[in-house]
Amino acid sequence: MTVQERASFTAPTQSQTVDIYDFRRPTTLAREHSRVLELAFETFARQWGTQLTAKVRVMSQVTFENVLMQTYDEYAASLPSTTAMVLCDIGEMDAKAVIQFPSSAALAWVGHMLGGNGSMAAPDRKFTQVEQALVRRVLDDALEDLRYSLGSLLVAPIRVDAIHYNSQFAQAAGTSDLMIVATFAVRVGEGTTVATVALPAEAILPQLGEANPTSTTANARELIRGQIEQVPVTVSVRLTAAMVMPRTILELAVGDILPLPHPQHRPLDVAVDGHTLASAALGANGSRLACVVINTEERPF
Repeated sequence: MTVQERASFTAPTQSQTVDIYDFRRPTTLAREHSRVLELAFETFARQWGTQLTAKVRVMSQVTFENVLMQTYDEYAASLPSTTAMVLCDIGEMDAKAVIQFPSSAALAWVGHMLGGNGSMAAPDRKFTQVEQALVRRVLDDALEDLRYSLGSLLVAPIRVDAIHYNSQFAQAAGTSDLMIVATFAVRVGEGTTVATVALPAEAILPQLGEANPTSTTANARELIRGQIEQVPVTVSVRLTAAMVMPRTILELAVGDILPLPHPQHRPLDVAVDGHTLASAALGANGSRLACVVINTEERPF
């Protein structure tokens, strides 16, 4: 190695940032869980868009973008410092759900509800009592849609508690509490904004179950037998097969007779997939032809 080549090397930095990861509390969703939540939030987006159209009387559309799991501290840090954060009670849980959107967007919705055209951009500010009442009406319907979309994933009741306007002061959960955060693009008229829905993971994950459930193999024989017993099979009742030459088959014509080597006194064979399992005699079941099993052949399982 030449001096020039040695000079081109850069010494590794000694000060490296190490992120602590707690394997007992993973901050990523399993693929199976993500897919279930994606379907639920896509349904919620369609329902919410329909409700917004009916409430603000302007064509509205809500599009689901993504869902992830992160701590509440990470979620709050990703939000603008001034925004509308609607805290919602979930049953008896200490942690609260959050529906977040820019307050200016909500004021534009209110303007449409009151007959305006939404042409004037509203500033980010706190809602008046009238504006807050109208926003809560929109959110009550949104929570109904959320409950419907999540179905059995959200078993506890959810309702609006309070509205905050500073993401750093609105403490909906502990800083290390895990939240399931869904992001949506909300278009009302010509304006488009981003909204998020954050749900405490403890309210959703128990209903999702294990990502990769496993079962014990101690009773594998019984499980296999139970499964096999539920598989439908084709049962045939047949006479003794006759051996013929290919020429006989090729020269078959209407009216030909093929003699069968099956004595009249011999029972028929009951077979499954070509294997004879029992013998049966001809009978009838009402107006239908049937067979009566007279003996079975023991076969090891």
